[in-house]
Amino acid sequence: MTLDPSLAPSPSMTPSPIERDAAAALVLRHRAAIGRYLRVLGARADELDDLLQETFLVLLDRPFVVAGDGQTRAFLRTTARQLFLRRHRNLLPQVEAADAVWDRRCGDDGGDAHLDALEHCLQTLPARSRALVLECYEPDGVRGEVAQRFGLSVEGVKTALRRLRTALRACIERRMQ
Repeated sequence: MTLDPSLAPSPSMTPSPIERDAAAALVLRHRAAIGRYLRVLGARADELDDLLQETFLVLLDRPFVVAGDGQTRAFLRTTARQLFLRRHRNLLPQVEAADAVWDRRCGDDGGDAHLDALEHCLQTLPARSRALVLECYEPDGVRGEVAQRFGLSVEGVKTALRRLRTALRACIERRMQ
């Protein structure tokens, strides 16, 4: 994969420019999926908002035909990948590997099916286990504090999370078949 400094859309994505009025709807529809994609590529939390904003600005500034969600998502993914690689040229092999995994697992729907499966699988956990997972993965979920609330050691939380992630992964894989 080579870097494309112009970020020009492919010829199949050209005829008429996107209406500015539709921009808000596009951002709302695709922001979460493109954000998940950038995180899979390795974008840090502190750079994610900037990359998302730049990605959607490219969409608004370039001629692009909105032929459907799939084509729009492909354009946005390509743009987001190029912008990420401009910042992290040294990560090209990892980005290519992450992109291949994304295509295989989430490409069609931006990861929505996996999130739905995760939500279902979380609901199948016992209440205490579900609460542990949810508290640990909140932005301010500090393991030491969570351990205290659950009457566990920090190492106990770590072990419980490892087991729960394994169980959730197996559940998600079963649902995705």
